[in-house]
Amino acid sequence: MSGSAPQTLPPQAAVTGSHTRRWWTLGALALSLLIISLDLTILNVALPTMATDLHASTSDLQWFANAYNLVLSIVLLPAGLLGDRFGRKKLLIGALALFGLASAACAWSTTSGQLIASRAVLALGAGFVMILAIAMVPVLFSDEERPKAIGMVSTANFIGIPLGPIVGGWLLDHFWWGSVFLINVPLIAIAVVVVSLGVPETRSVERPRIDLGGILTSSVGLCALSYSAIKAGESGWGNSVTLSCLAAGVVLLVGFVLLQTKASRPLVDLSLFRSPSFTWGTILATLLSFAMFGLLFVLPQYLQAVLGASALRTGLFILPTVFGMIIGVQVSEKTGPRTGAKANVALGYFLVATGMIIGTFTTTSSGYGMLITWSAIVGLGMGFALPAAMDAALGALSRDRAGVGSAVVMSSRQVGGTLGVAILGTVLNSGYRSHLPLAGLPAVAVNAARRSVPAGIAVAQKMNSTSFLHSVRHAFTEAMGSTLWVCGSVALASVLLALFFLPRGLAAAAEEAPEKPREHAVRRAG
Repeated sequence: MSGSAPQTLPPQAAVTGSHTRRWWTLGALALSLLIISLDLTILNVALPTMATDLHASTSDLQWFANAYNLVLSIVLLPAGLLGDRFGRKKLLIGALALFGLASAACAWSTTSGQLIASRAVLALGAGFVMILAIAMVPVLFSDEERPKAIGMVSTANFIGIPLGPIVGGWLLDHFWWGSVFLINVPLIAIAVVVVSLGVPETRSVERPRIDLGGILTSSVGLCALSYSAIKAGESGWGNSVTLSCLAAGVVLLVGFVLLQTKASRPLVDLSLFRSPSFTWGTILATLLSFAMFGLLFVLPQYLQAVLGASALRTGLFILPTVFGMIIGVQVSEKTGPRTGAKANVALGYFLVATGMIIGTFTTTSSGYGMLITWSAIVGLGMGFALPAAMDAALGALSRDRAGVGSAVVMSSRQVGGTLGVAILGTVLNSGYRSHLPLAGLPAVAVNAARRSVPAGIAVAQKMNSTSFLHSVRHAFTEAMGSTLWVCGSVALASVLLALFFLPRGLAAAAEEAPEKPREHAVRRAG
């Protein structure tokens, strides 16, 4: 009963008798992650309207996204610890409710400052939901069921990204801009009800101590590192603020690791990294986030700037990547028990590399057919690699450490994605500028065209120059090819890392992992 005291049960009790509705529970967790990922991109299509209605400056528009990303980087590790200590279910419900309330606050904001503050609170809820939903999987599901469960939540977390422009575009065609936030509220209400009724309370038996020093150094370090990547995207890697924040982030994170080695009850148990499965699963999932966010950075720009697609059509033409991922997840679930994580991750990365390399041959006249082909291959590879890498990492966790361990994985992926956008954005911008034919243009036009491909197109249209418009689109396509080469190279290197370092399967991982307790506190459901 819900009011009874927590009981310590063997792990199998958590995945059978104590929770027979766990697949319905997984649906609620997947829905929660879908809403979180949807919110990452649904805002983009509303920015022009919001700029007018809220009298927002360019800096304000950037901070609508940056406030979310920075708070998210701060909250991930503490969320895992607090879930392990106080109970994952109650914090998950609280985080969902906070996310819903913050969504309503975003929708009814009347100034840029209100919206930025509401987005920061939204990220606070999102960070807890992201970590606690993932942490529930190794607690609720057996080793045999866990790969399928991870495949479902990974897919849900991914498909919200391309769905954002589609849903947002439809809402803006029928309602005001606040509807892109209000859509979260009924979905969150459903998730809260299902989680409340169907999820058992779980927490660590040892009730880990709150490591304030670890929380402070890790949070500020991750924030500084993320901000350096954001600033690099705006001002370049040679900017003094970028370099200062990057240096501060590295120093703080090194200090965090040193503190963890000396702490009696650290925020992150560094013995986790004695497990090759956890270490390399985390690294490979992070590298995939790097490549994935790079793809999602260049693909919409190509669709809109080169092919002239609307925001809605852009979302639709990213769907082949989603469908490819869903197929990859389904196939890898069936082959995983026979082939193991090593084979699935290596095959997945090989497919990602193949798709990216094919994408480098894209031209301004390639059209949608080639785009659909290579992006679907990339999605197929992600479907093989991401759930398998995540399962390798999460499978090495004891249920006592599910929260903090999941937080380490997701924090690494968040940093990998942020750095992916910053580094690959630099490659893209440098390539674009180097291919622009600017000789003979006025200085004002040169400075404007060099800023970005949309700015270059605006210059061409203002000049009424078809030849310069073609040159701008060609320059971007060449730059996109260089960016995809970088992504493909990272993917090929990851094939080798998976083959050389990732254990073949769960049995091998268990033999190499440090000894870990397998009991946890479970509050019986219903």
